[in-house]
Order: sequence, then C-alpha cells, then structure tokens
Amino acid sequence: MFKAAALLITLGYCSLLVYQGGVTFNFQESRAGSVQVSDLAIEPVTKTVILDSGQNKNISLDDIFISVKTTKHYQYTRLPIILKTWYQLAKQQTWFFTDTENRQHQNQTNGHMVNTNCSASHQRKHLCCKMSVEYDRFLESGKKWFCHFDDDNYVNVPRLVSVLQKYNHQEDWYLGRTSIYEPVKIYKKATNQLMFSFWFATGGAGFCISRSLALKMLPVASGGRFISICEGIRLPDDVSVGFIIEHMLKKNLTLVPEFHSHLEQMKLLAPETFRDQISFSYAKAKDEWNVVNVPGFDTRYDPTRFLSLHCFLFPHFKFCPR
Repeated sequence: MFKAAALLITLGYCSLLVYQGGVTFNFQESRAGSVQVSDLAIEPVTKTVILDSGQNKNISLDDIFISVKTTKHYQYTRLPIILKTWYQLAKQQTWFFTDTENRQHQNQTNGHMVNTNCSASHQRKHLCCKMSVEYDRFLESGKKWFCHFDDDNYVNVPRLVSVLQKYNHQEDWYLGRTSIYEPVKIYKKATNQLMFSFWFATGGAGFCISRSLALKMLPVASGGRFISICEGIRLPDDVSVGFIIEHMLKKNLTLVPEFHSHLEQMKLLAPETFRDQISFSYAKAKDEWNVVNVPGFDTRYDPTRFLSLHCFLFPHFKFCPR
C-alpha cells in the first residue's frame, strides 16, 4: 500500500511539472494506402507447430497475450491481411482492440474483437484509451506476457515465442525497439531546465511486457488510470508506457532489434534474416510503398507484401503459390 501511495504521489507531482512546463509531443499518422484481399483458402495444408526452441521451456504460445490496436477506418483494408496470414498461427492468443462492432470479424475471430468504445480518432487521448483497455484485458487474462502490435504489423509468431523463452516472466522485462536516437527529454518551459528523460519502445514495431512488470504498473495504469497519465504528461500511448516503466518504475527498456516499424526502410531487411525477425511493417507515402523486398504475389495484388512474406515463411498454406 505504501508503494502504491508513493507511486500515485510521484505521478501527481510529475504530471503537474510537465503540465506547468508546457510540454508538447504530438505524433501524426502518415500511413496510407488501401488494400483489397479476396477470399483465400487460409488454412495450412499441414498443421503449423510452434516449436519451443528457447531456453525457458515453461513459456509457450498460450502464455502470450497478443493485442492488436486497430480501428473501423482499416477494418476492410489492414485487418483482412492479418486475418489471412499470421493470425492463423495464433488465433486463440490474439485479440483485436477496435472502436466499432463488426459481426463478420467477430465470427472470423471467434469473438476476439474488443470494442473499446474509444473514439476512432488518432488523437493522443483516444489512442491511450485503447491501450488502457488492452492492458486491463491482459491483466484479466492471467497470461505471462503482454505483447502489443499495430494493425500494420506482421508478427512472426514462432520467432516471438522463441525470443520470449529467453526471458523470465517473473522478472521485470520491457522488450522493444526505439524509434528515436535519444531519449525523450522533458523540460520545464519557464526555465528550460531538464526535469527527466526516458526511453520508450515504439508501438508501431510492437513491444512486450512481462507479467511481473505489468503488475507493478497496476497502481498507476489499471482501471483507466493509464489515460490519466497520458493526459497529465501529454504524451502518446506508447511513449506513456515508457514514461511509466522507465521514469516511474525505474525499469530499463531492453532493446530487441527484431521488432520493426514503418519508420524503418523495410527493403533493407535481407530475406535470409526474415525468419529471425519478430515483426514487420509497411507504409505508403504518396505513390511509394515502404515494404519488405520479398518475392511472391504481384505487387498490384499484394502491395503490402504481407501475403508474400507469409508464404515465404510458411509456404505450406493453401493460398501460397506452388
């Protein structure tokens, strides 16, 4: 109880400082593009087995809570690609957090679409609203790992499992990849004095939090408190996660370079390393796509390259060319 009280006092103090400092840290989504995926035979020809190849044999796919943040704006573009590809390898472990009701997707995911009742806007408050629901649902699940991804991520499920097997969920782990070259620095506006700095794992690449660490976040992040943190420090959802973990709880981010976001040049990833990566992404700027360089389907049919990537990694799926 004393620890919880101390955390709440710290939160209130830091929130007041940042508010007085006039800190702004706004991100705008620049990803665009519309993809239509026809009905494909999505089942694998043979069952895909997720091998336990890591050090911690007590961790399996069923111990991971995979959350995907999405929105009604992409329910007919981004979401179908996920449902056709990597979701098929983790159907029981993956949950989609959206802002609308869609009976078709509820049926396709066996009820794993969660209407957060948050706005479909990409504003900070509404993104934090979804992250808050994701975190609370993870706590309720009893799973050992909380792994968040965006709806423009491809997740290499077997690799995710094998990497998490290297870490103990009963210890405090914050795994991910940064999208900036130096930590976030918060200054007091009146004096331009540095108040504190911290790293965060970009949500666009995905990140994982052990249950031990997630439970330590509970006094300041559960039950909607996470939204209050976002509003108090005026930072986006993934940055606020880093604020809680690195600044408030004093737990360092562990860099895992196998996470990838659309902020990188996807074409620089060599195909021979694809099986070693955890996540991939894509983006479209004007008429140019930032995608992995992988052979497969025609780019007019598969502009994101996720269908081709899936067949590269798991060629036994029925829709893959032979």
